[in-house]
Amino acid sequence: MTLHVQDLSVAFGDKTVLHHFGFTLEQGETACLLGHSGCGKTTALRAIAGFETPTTGSISLHGRLLNDVPAHQRQIGMVFQDYALFPHLNVADNIAFGLHRRPRSERQQRVAELLALTGLEAQAKQYPHQLSGGQQQRVALARALAPKPDLILLDEPFSNLDADLRTRLSKEVRQLLKQQNTAAIMVTHDQQEAFVMADKIGVIKQGRLVQWSDPYTLYRQPADAETACFIGSGALISGQVADQGVQTGLGLLPAADTTALTPGQAVRVLIRPDDIVFDPSAAEQAEVMEQDFKGGHFLYTLRLADGSLFPAHSAEHLTIGQRLGVRYRGAAAVCFLI
Repeated sequence: MTLHVQDLSVAFGDKTVLHHFGFTLEQGETACLLGHSGCGKTTALRAIAGFETPTTGSISLHGRLLNDVPAHQRQIGMVFQDYALFPHLNVADNIAFGLHRRPRSERQQRVAELLALTGLEAQAKQYPHQLSGGQQQRVALARALAPKPDLILLDEPFSNLDADLRTRLSKEVRQLLKQQNTAAIMVTHDQQEAFVMADKIGVIKQGRLVQWSDPYTLYRQPADAETACFIGSGALISGQVADQGVQTGLGLLPAADTTALTPGQAVRVLIRPDDIVFDPSAAEQAEVMEQDFKGGHFLYTLRLADGSLFPAHSAEHLTIGQRLGVRYRGAAAVCFLI
């Protein structure tokens, strides 16, 4: 076990911003704390780092209780949102900053290793202002990795970069962390970053951890209706529990678990774009209401006869107002009580 957070609460004055927060992160895993601005995700990161004092609960790393351990003694590396590189130090010296108590030969060896790992050998003598945003980000990560910490914390490290660079660097950072077998927690409000980076994702809502799971489970089995709408493209359509599933405007769909539901109960049913196929022979018809061109495909918003709106992917170029047959092809549908 690498990190164990249990029953963690943090308050500022009389306002509690984290409520009984808890999860476990194993060695070498990368986790993302995901949520809207102000949900408490950065406070959670700062509490783990030692910058905020919990009002309840515990934080343990490799079985060592950290609650009363100062931030600089926690064996935790930090990558800040603005990278916080030292402008008067070159790349090599920035990376070596946390190694000042190590023998010179050991410092040089570790810096050379990280320069090679991050592809920054040619920039070793350059200064931060001479680097691109992506290079600065890699220097910040290399500096955090240099002392071989037990855990790396990343506070929205890609927020200052353009979309294409964010995606590429997300993959690079994940690979670097895996190569070093270092556990990491990243804070982000960008779910695509979380999907690319994370082995585990924690969804935070109003200071509460509402779900902690791998990305696929989060996408396919969200804990509640709000999480379902927040994660990925999708829509909730009206349905009614039946003996063999759930009756909707798309027909009778298989349901994930109706043991806690009673036939006749009204529910909302989660529909993802990849659950839908266009089928001329299908009994159900839908009208194209909106289209969003994604390059290799279109994301359409369709409307059923009962007024329900839901998304669907297709490479086919359809026109607004066009009607066509649609069929549900997904796994057992996830239902939420109204």
